[in-house]
Amino acid sequence: MAHKAIADARCSIRLACVTFSVSESCYRYQAKLSSENAEIADLLVRLTHNQRNWGFGLCFLYLRNVKGYPWNHKRVYRIYRDLELNLRIKPRKRLVREKPEPLAVPTAINSSWSMDFMHDQLEDGRSYRLFNVIDDYNREGLGIEVDLSLPSGRVIRALEQIIEWRGETRSDPLDNGPEYISTLLSTWAEKNGITLVFIQPGNPQQNAYIERYNRTVRYDWLAQYLFDSIEEVQEYPPP
Repeated sequence: MAHKAIADARCSIRLACVTFSVSESCYRYQAKLSSENAEIADLLVRLTHNQRNWGFGLCFLYLRNVKGYPWNHKRVYRIYRDLELNLRIKPRKRLVREKPEPLAVPTAINSSWSMDFMHDQLEDGRSYRLFNVIDDYNREGLGIEVDLSLPSGRVIRALEQIIEWRGETRSDPLDNGPEYISTLLSTWAEKNGITLVFIQPGNPQQNAYIERYNRTVRYDWLAQYLFDSIEEVQEYPPP
């Protein structure tokens, strides 16, 4: 209103500021950060496009710790919110367990591996499978076998290829899938001195290490691309 009064009535800035209870410093202030705000907005848009499962926290940490920008988190969040980049997170119902059991913590590399299967679809609708293996000690991904079908023989071959460069494990936590309970795999594990530790049905939390790895594979790789063929999945490595 002070601006309008000065423009219309051509009164002095001092008189207009006194009339409308506005300080002269506030009246004369001009934003100097518009170009910098535009830079922040551009970075946030590009970052959320490339990392679609990142929320504000990961975006800000990346800009601050990786890129070295000194911007205050409140300022960055204000722009993030104005751009409507907020992730819509649907709250999940959590199952109540009376006595949750802690996971066994491995004490050394190769003391325990976890294995699990995943499913996804090609662009033409065909389903394919992934067989994931990690070392529970340091959560290192040891291998991802991909094909339209992964019977017990393929599972054994994948494990033998990992053992060639990694060495043998002493135990393998796994679920009760048909590939795992087959006689072929049991015989192979016994021959190699490996103990197959089956989790209880309906308790995936007992195999939480591989479940967490599966989530990373799903959101950081599979959900980002639509593959045309199984060969394309096999040739395109996860990040």
